[in-house]
Amino acid sequence: MATLFKRKMIGTTTTLLLALAILITGCGQTGNSTGKDSSSSEGTGKSQPQEDVRTVKHVMGDAKISGTPKRVVVLTNEGTEALLALGIKPVGAVKSWTGDPWYPHIKDQMEGVTVVGDESQPNIELIASLKPDLIIGNKLRQEKVYDQLNAIATTVFSETLRGEWQSNFKLYAEAVGKTKEGDTTIADYDARAADFKSKAGDKLQQKVSVVRFMSGKTRIYLEDTFTGIAFSKLGITRPDNQKYADTFVEEITKERLPEVDADMLFYFTYDTGDGKGNEMEKEMLNDPLWKSLNVVKNNKAIRVDDAIWNTAGGVIAANLMLDELFKIYEIQE
Repeated sequence: MATLFKRKMIGTTTTLLLALAILITGCGQTGNSTGKDSSSSEGTGKSQPQEDVRTVKHVMGDAKISGTPKRVVVLTNEGTEALLALGIKPVGAVKSWTGDPWYPHIKDQMEGVTVVGDESQPNIELIASLKPDLIIGNKLRQEKVYDQLNAIATTVFSETLRGEWQSNFKLYAEAVGKTKEGDTTIADYDARAADFKSKAGDKLQQKVSVVRFMSGKTRIYLEDTFTGIAFSKLGITRPDNQKYADTFVEEITKERLPEVDADMLFYFTYDTGDGKGNEMEKEMLNDPLWKSLNVVKNNKAIRVDDAIWNTAGGVIAANLMLDELFKIYEIQE
């Protein structure tokens, strides 16, 4: 009787163990149906993380950008300088306003970069042929072709191209996934500017004019310009009479040359290669009214480079201009 009971117990136990084994096996197979890819990637010894997708807000809307763009086309001169400062060589860029085709201060860094037109008229077909993964442009210059550009690749636009280059720089740094590096670049420039301002002392009491000669034009450049924004940060002030309303430049005739008189004057000339800008400079500098200015008599009218002091408009030019100001003001950096 006892032996019979034992046999029944053994049989029952065996049946239960068999059922449990089947259940466990079934559960294991169900788990593997979603785990095959994971086990295969583990087999390669490499993980397969998804690229980080970030949303970049810009003047034309929101742009979704994955990872770090590798083939960037840039359609502004200051944008070109931003990329170079961040260690990125674009595959295509609009040509510099002067130079052949790049400004002298960036030409070595731009070797091999394809020219894709100019800021006012980028070559859409050529841009498409470069197969970019990001296009950087500007609403002021290229709003009409934004949709065409965005159809080629994700396109990020800044809004203006006046003197406040730092805002655009931060946007471009975010777009290429280098926000941290961009913040460091800005901080380095701001530290240099603060150093200049703290060491300049009484020299900042001097009033400073900025004049540009162009084909058929002479202009006083004011606060809302590349030079003007820099001067404000550095503590450099303008003559009291240069309080023109609602403008970033004031165009003047020969008769108004006395308005540029100051303790110090910086002038630069925009010449596209036809000689007309240089002709205007020569005409004005030889005029008796120019020669009668106190700033000229005191040898404080200083010729500087148009690209660095105005046209390039980017972070590289900003630092080069600051280099010159340290020397001109005889300040040890």
